[in-house]
Amino acid sequence: MTVLGQPRSCSCHWLPILILLLGTGGGPGVEGVTHYKAGDPVILYVNKVGPYHNPQETYHYYQLPVCCPEKIRHKSLSLGEVLDGDRMAESLYEIRFRENVEKRILCHMQLSSAQVEQLRQAIEELYYFEFVVDDLPIRGFVGYMEESGFLPHSHKIGLWTHLDFHLEFHGDRIIFANVSVRDVKPHSLDGLRSDEFLGLTHTYSVRWSETSVERRSDRRRGDDGGFFPRTLEIHWLSIINSMVLVFLLVGFVAVILMRVLRNDLARYNLDEETTSGGSGDDFDQGDNGWKIIHTDVFRFPPYRGLLCAVLGVGAQFLALGTGIIVMALLGMFNVHRHGAINSAAILLYALTCCISGYVSSHFYRQIGGERWVWNIILTTSLFSVPFFLTWSVVNSVHWANGSTQALPATTILLLLTVWLLVGFPLTVIGGIFGKNNANSFDAPCRTKNIAREIPPQPWYKSTLIHMTVGGFLPFSAISVELYYIFATVWGREQYTLYGILFFVFAILLSVGACISIALTYFQLSGEDYRWWWRSVLSVGSTGLFIFLYSVFYYARRSNMSGAVQTVEFFGYSLLTGYVFFLMLGTISFFSSLKFIRYIYINLKMD
Repeated sequence: MTVLGQPRSCSCHWLPILILLLGTGGGPGVEGVTHYKAGDPVILYVNKVGPYHNPQETYHYYQLPVCCPEKIRHKSLSLGEVLDGDRMAESLYEIRFRENVEKRILCHMQLSSAQVEQLRQAIEELYYFEFVVDDLPIRGFVGYMEESGFLPHSHKIGLWTHLDFHLEFHGDRIIFANVSVRDVKPHSLDGLRSDEFLGLTHTYSVRWSETSVERRSDRRRGDDGGFFPRTLEIHWLSIINSMVLVFLLVGFVAVILMRVLRNDLARYNLDEETTSGGSGDDFDQGDNGWKIIHTDVFRFPPYRGLLCAVLGVGAQFLALGTGIIVMALLGMFNVHRHGAINSAAILLYALTCCISGYVSSHFYRQIGGERWVWNIILTTSLFSVPFFLTWSVVNSVHWANGSTQALPATTILLLLTVWLLVGFPLTVIGGIFGKNNANSFDAPCRTKNIAREIPPQPWYKSTLIHMTVGGFLPFSAISVELYYIFATVWGREQYTLYGILFFVFAILLSVGACISIALTYFQLSGEDYRWWWRSVLSVGSTGLFIFLYSVFYYARRSNMSGAVQTVEFFGYSLLTGYVFFLMLGTISFFSSLKFIRYIYINLKMD
């Protein structure tokens, strides 16, 4: 339930102050450290508040009845910060570099019963606040709640009216900032009548101390006051589980499957030599397995335009995912602020649109497609349309509840401009290059005009079983790592193990390719040549398993609640599953195509 009103006296002042693309405070990974002299003012920005267990449900700090200046001045934010829900505004706190302050009065307030009830609801929902000092976030809880006893039951709620700020400096730079209420008693919000007003006096203290740590990045992780959980450590169970699975699968494909193929090729080629004097029609007689469908295995599939669009967008997200992980490995992102990753993801998505256009148009022309303009439109819409529809619903819910996660109109126009001026034109340009550089498909076998009848298939070779096997095995390779990723995106963990993430990502792609080859071989052995779409669906179904895991995570592994957080979680979880379907479906298809070309090139035929 939303307990906040609109920010007072600020209307839409923060709309015009937005944003330069990739304006992430000195660039990704660059610490925006300001140099101070003794006595220089240090600006403390108030940012946002929200329920502790709902990371994506945040509101402007001044929507609470707190000390607020008469005219609210907002800080100019980068695109990534706006996407992260930041709405920084100047506060009434007066802090000067290296000057201690002892219990200075911030403001006096008279709260009505409605305002007190608003604070009570926020405290009961474990609202925390976030301030920012010199690009250092500091966080604390709005108030204190105590539940004790069963009979008699006691329910006490108090508001923190005094904050202790602890700042550490080295030379002329601020290295660390924290806020504490350790030695303070909360002001009780209980027992107020509806016609009474509550008088409050907000105070604060500032303590400076010198540290030997020269850079913020040198400070040990976990020394942030312990408000959020410590950075995740290396999880060897996930690594060992993934390595064992990938070795088993690669071993299965490389040893068992190739041995079977070698025997098949030897038998088929021997049979061909003994029957070489016969007619062409005798070639198929008395034969079975994947050899008999050599005249149909390269028969182009239905909905070839949609298939090529899937492959193009899947290739784009493979490049996008790899690029983000490599940039993280190079230390280009500050782990404590996600704004840089958001901005980089938007820029990379726009730039990699040329890949989706090229791959889609190139393969579409190869398999005989003629409506290449329609293919380009389908390619550029395959992800952008579902994303826009999902975002519209999520953003509308945030806007209706007054959340800072709702994007301002200027940000929406900026993102639309990036797509119209960069993303869409690059898709068209990539499509033109792909169409012009496309050669013929050059299938190793000639396709007959009349399609061969496919014999009845056993139940274990059905599409549903292939999707179950092909989706579950890659999912099991990343299931443990997936928990830590969810705990970072939808929780309070801090993920820094980008090397492990890159390793697991490579394992995921390897397992998907191996499973696709194995399932395609079993399908062809049953004289079923409809492998084109089957190869995409079989391993692409991993996206469905990821979405089902997100449902499990929401119900069993998190404390998220409320309409705002629930709509955002399931909306973007659906999109995540869809993206994995596109990526892994693309890997699966091209692995199967490479495998099928290999086995039929090595088959002797007239």
